[in-house]
Amino acid sequence: MSEGKHLVTEKRIGVIMGGSSSEREVSLNSGRPVAKALSDRGYTVIPLEITNETLYHRLLEEKVDVAFLALHGGAGENGAVQGLLEVMGIPYTGSGILASALAMDKVMSKRVFEAAGLKVAACTVFEGSGIPNYHEIASRLGTPVVVKPAAEGSSIGVSIVRSEEQFREAFQEARKYGPRVILETFVVGKEVHIGVLRDKAIGGVEVRPKGDFYDYRCKYTSGMTDYILPPEIEPDVYERVKREAEKAHQALGCRVYSRVDFLVDGSGAPWALEVNTLPGMTPTSLLPKIARSAGIEFVELLEIILEESVKRQEER
Repeated sequence: MSEGKHLVTEKRIGVIMGGSSSEREVSLNSGRPVAKALSDRGYTVIPLEITNETLYHRLLEEKVDVAFLALHGGAGENGAVQGLLEVMGIPYTGSGILASALAMDKVMSKRVFEAAGLKVAACTVFEGSGIPNYHEIASRLGTPVVVKPAAEGSSIGVSIVRSEEQFREAFQEARKYGPRVILETFVVGKEVHIGVLRDKAIGGVEVRPKGDFYDYRCKYTSGMTDYILPPEIEPDVYERVKREAEKAHQALGCRVYSRVDFLVDGSGAPWALEVNTLPGMTPTSLLPKIARSAGIEFVELLEIILEESVKRQEER
């Protein structure tokens, strides 16, 4: 028995899912198979389908010893829930408060990526009333323009626009999810997602959406995206993307695991998009797909995440 496994075998593991963000359903779809897989493996599992308001009391009522986080978006992924668990003294899976907050904030994560030497798309951030002048934005960033909220996941509120009319609609949609809107240069390239486990890249997947880009519909509608494992890029480019993924993970201060998303342009250069500190965890989600291609089955992936997370927090 590994040291990490010994730390969690006898503990009550609360699989926390749901929350109050726009990604609540995505979270439930992750949390339920996580809870089942760990329960089937013999762990003492308490599935906790919560709202932000009920989490604290449920943790106390159920006497949770360890939290497996299957939350997505909002307070579940931006460091707030991690902070609550820190205060309560409950070990939890994945990254800590600061890394979670940085990764969820696309403006701050871009700045960290740039400081670490990663390539990022040019952008401007708009905050305030009114709508920016489309022609000024297009002349500065080129067309099409990517419009997205500064702090959402699952591509919620993201649009690619090619006209002033589309821009106004897209901007208003993005602003539904917060006051800051990112306007960004569109990078043409293959979308490659790298899985990081124990802080090392374990492989990647190329996603080929059948829409304009890998949006919410393509992510969660069967048949809307083709997944290529390993990505169809040159071996030296693939190695470079994996090293860049580790760099992005480390630059944000992430812990144990993440999924790092890139666009790889025609010259083979990787452009960092974002780091997902709590990526989807259904058996068919991208990180489990990547892990399986590396010889790690779904329940083994969950055990590694759980054991490594608890071990590191116990050491602290």
